Amino acid sequence: MQLSSGKHMTDNIQTEALVTAAYTGALHQWNKRNAAGMTAYFATDSTYIGFDGSQLNGQKEIYTVMDEIFTHYPTAAYVSIIKEIRILSPDTALLLAVAGMVAEGSDDITPTVNVIQTATLVLRDGTWKIALLQNTPAAFHGRPEMNEQLSADLRIALQTNGTV
Repeated sequence: MQLSSGKHMTDNIQTEALVTAAYTGALHQWNKRNAAGMTAYFATDSTYIGFDGSQLNGQKEIYTVMDEIFTHYPTAAYVSIIKEIRILSPDTALLLAVAGMVAEGSDDITPTVNVIQTATLVLRDGTWKIALLQNTPAAFHGRPEMNEQLSADLRIALQTNGTV
């Protein structure tokens, strides 16, 4: 895709908005502890990799595990900052974000569970769906200033926008 052409740039902006909506929609449903709502943003053959490295394959497994988690645990809410969206092809996009979690009853993030999120999205039947969502702990081994900066950025996002 050429960015010099107005039409292609407009197409990219529209695609980025739809990709953003799919990603933030899934996080919003997480925050509502709504497994069905969350997994509706995932492709049928998707993969979800959790903070702890657990891998869930397929929309049905993601739903089943998330429903169990939401039913039995007071999951923290996400606050997220999208860092980059790359349109890889007309039907594939890569989204890079950072996210923090706000525990129930708290008004601040928990820096020890900050993550880097990578999402691959695909266009299926005219709708952008998450094919892969991976959470990588933002440990920044030996570089505490990076986690401090990430935490500061997430706190600003939380104060400005609230949770997703």
